[in-house]
Amino acid sequence: MGTRTGGRAVAPPMRRLSALLVVVLAVAACTGSDDDAASQAPGTAPSYAGTDPAPEFPDGLDWINTDRPLSMAELRGKVVLLDFWTYGCINCIHVIPDLKRLEAEYPGELVVIGVHSAKFENEADTEQIRRIVVRYDLEHPVVNDADFEVWRTWGARAWPTFALVDPAGNVVGGHSGEGVYEVFEPVIASLVAEFEGRGLLDRSPIDVSLEKDGLPDSVLSFPGKVLVAGGRLFVADTNHHRIVIADPETGEVLDVAGAGERGFAEGAFESARFDQPQGMALSPDGTTLYVADVGNHSVRSLDLAARTVATLAGTGEQADVYPPRPGVIPDVALSSPWDVAVEASQVYVAMAGSHQIWGIDRTTGFAGPIAGSGREGVVDGAAAQAQLAQPSGLAPDGRGRVYFADSESSTIRWVEPFAARTGLLAGSGDGLFDFGDADGVGTDALLQHPLGVAWDGESVFVADTYNSKIKRIDPATGEVTTLAGTEPGWRDGPDPLFDEPGGLAFADGRLWVADTNNHAVRMVDPETGTAETLVLFGIERFEPTDAYGGDVIDLDSVALAPGEGMLTVDVEIPDGFKVNPLAPTSVTWLVEGEAVSLAEDAGQSAPGLEFPQSVPVTVGDGTATVIVELTVYYCTAEAEELCYLERVRLRLPVETAADGADGATFGHVIPPPPGA
Repeated sequence: MGTRTGGRAVAPPMRRLSALLVVVLAVAACTGSDDDAASQAPGTAPSYAGTDPAPEFPDGLDWINTDRPLSMAELRGKVVLLDFWTYGCINCIHVIPDLKRLEAEYPGELVVIGVHSAKFENEADTEQIRRIVVRYDLEHPVVNDADFEVWRTWGARAWPTFALVDPAGNVVGGHSGEGVYEVFEPVIASLVAEFEGRGLLDRSPIDVSLEKDGLPDSVLSFPGKVLVAGGRLFVADTNHHRIVIADPETGEVLDVAGAGERGFAEGAFESARFDQPQGMALSPDGTTLYVADVGNHSVRSLDLAARTVATLAGTGEQADVYPPRPGVIPDVALSSPWDVAVEASQVYVAMAGSHQIWGIDRTTGFAGPIAGSGREGVVDGAAAQAQLAQPSGLAPDGRGRVYFADSESSTIRWVEPFAARTGLLAGSGDGLFDFGDADGVGTDALLQHPLGVAWDGESVFVADTYNSKIKRIDPATGEVTTLAGTEPGWRDGPDPLFDEPGGLAFADGRLWVADTNNHAVRMVDPETGTAETLVLFGIERFEPTDAYGGDVIDLDSVALAPGEGMLTVDVEIPDGFKVNPLAPTSVTWLVEGEAVSLAEDAGQSAPGLEFPQSVPVTVGDGTATVIVELTVYYCTAEAEELCYLERVRLRLPVETAADGADGATFGHVIPPPPGA
């Protein structure tokens, strides 16, 4: 991300702490140097314990993943690692796996605290940070440092910056940039050993209240990109780590690629694994879908007929050199590819992690940069010397130009691969901190961290992500106008609302939107700006056969009298919600054992299915287990198009008794979403 030079005003850092962060840990990590060895007594390990007390957190800040503010005083006895980050920063995203690894290896000894010091205005909103904490699956406390109080106190100067505090509450040192695990792990290990030997280590858990706990399931989870091609709708179901394929007219899910668990695996759709996939592109012959698999730093290829997943380029790990080296696929290491586009034999890749646009020639197998030196900035001209800033969306115009959303510079730019040059279409272009929300022409227009672009043959459409708007650009003049959206939210109709839309596609006269924070796919009329939401249904049919995706609840056994009887299932929907009338809710009855038999047509499936639902049964001698599987699509009364999904399997043991009941009721209560 680099040094902060604009945006919010930042007071000069405290010199003493700033020096500690820059110097002390760098010296401590050099444990193999001759000077360090000479400074220690023979046979002793170096002590990394600090001497300067860590400053306390200011009062009045919003905390996330904990139900109360934390203090340095109460964290005595633990190693504390502060992570100064901002959620749109690709370098901050890159270090999350390192933080998770450290947390897993030191579960009782280490506490990571994210200090979110926002670059963009939108990122400073606590509710948006709550969403991103869920999206990034962060399980440590996060404090919203919206006014940079903590940042100034610690002398942070770049995203990400880290500060380490020992169990006595003293500052050890700090580090800026990536490579977090390698820098901190040996120091943390030494601090744990030293303070355990001194009897000052506290392994008791801290209280956390995770944002993700209690959230209802939804068909999609933070979808990042969308594509409509070849008569199919493709959705990057980013936080479900899968690709959803649906009918764009009806919303019926036709197929799913990916097991729904984070990982890096090839093979059949049911067993393949992705890690937060984003952009997609369809091959010219319509047989292969290319996917930017961000977390796996790879471009995947999906054979749509054979229903298999392979890897076009990437090793599954982030490139260990910067910028990544070109080479021949598939063994070319990449860095956070965020979007892909196809033209003829070329697969273009928006390489957000190295601030470049790459090309993969499907004929020769060669992969390498076509624009961007790897330096982050806003410099146009010769493609090889150009400076880009986290390109995240691509849209070829079919005329030799590829438009791209340059998210960290808040601009829309273009590259002409065959002319080997880049240029600016719209957005200030004055640097990484000149952003806002203003229509206008060329550099007079302001955007805020756009992630998506689409081309309809005449105009460039923009997902102006952090402004929660859809905008249109005239490529001939650079004029930017707002098509749809005002503030974050959800609303269909002529005055729609979006919430951090991340991806766009144009097809069949409509603009398709991956409305990321609303977990939805929207359709926008490019002439009027009117929006509607596509309701997806039927995804439960593609669940892996070896694992049930819903909750399994074992009910208390009941005694039923022999003969004819009735079983009933009743579902209580939260107040203010209703069964969705636009997607089919289903009830499926199963029996294990011979004591109970059901009619063959016992199940029900229909939009807006009402409860209770009953089925006649015949009870014989012996025991059985009656199972009812519920797939309930439900919504608020005001937003039928936004679906929540409840999947549950209720198991009821049954035994036969002469004095038993002539029926039983399965009861299930759907808990209300947090804040509902």
